[in-house]
Amino acid sequence: MTSQENENVQNGESPATGPRAGFRADAFPQVRRAGVGTVLISEGDAGSPEGQRAVLDGVARAWEGTPLPAGFLSRVLFAGTDGRSVLDYAQWTSEAAHEEFVRGEDTGPRERIAGAPAATGDVGESGPTRYRLYRSLLPQGEPAAPGCVVRVAFRTTGHDAARELVDGLLDLIGGVQPGEGGIASHFHISEDGTRVVNYSEWTTAEAHEREIAGSLARGGPVMAFIGGLDGVEPLGFRRYVGPRGLVRE
Repeated sequence: MTSQENENVQNGESPATGPRAGFRADAFPQVRRAGVGTVLISEGDAGSPEGQRAVLDGVARAWEGTPLPAGFLSRVLFAGTDGRSVLDYAQWTSEAAHEEFVRGEDTGPRERIAGAPAATGDVGESGPTRYRLYRSLLPQGEPAAPGCVVRVAFRTTGHDAARELVDGLLDLIGGVQPGEGGIASHFHISEDGTRVVNYSEWTTAEAHEREIAGSLARGGPVMAFIGGLDGVEPLGFRRYVGPRGLVRE
């Protein structure tokens, strides 16, 4: 990847996946859209800006030629601002719809997807983990268009600990997304209750950096609350830009 291509990714720009009837290409997903029954999230380390671009382009090309069933709502990959991470976020109407697609797809599309460069999970995951959207911090007024996604992850000892974390954060913060440039935060709980992922939308990566230096700084009320919970281990955050993929209209 050239330096200009890398700069374009960091600015949220990318070559279009290509026109496809009924879908928006290279767009941020609608996290709270109706009809989502299961969310697949995975994250990996592509090793370098060149590897990151290869993962994004390879998966996008593989999916361009794949027939998509009615149960498919979106699949979007993002480039980490660190120049190596990749976030993969997919929405389906149900777990059964996704499993039927995986079992029943033609050999050609399946081989194209398998042959696309794949990121290596850096948090012990061998593949995507299934989640359900639990609760969200909503926008303040008319939401701005997102330019950056911040993935915030936690390891939890079960559903009770996961819900205590999310419910407590929303009670503490007040149910509305804070921070200048903050749009919304969407808390997903894994099916087995051992992971919480906050898919947080921001206008820019810089806006989130300012918030980290302010109300989310160590020693503040949010971090103090998280640190006082039993069964909750913070796993940090990463910033992502440059969506690549398909979102059903």
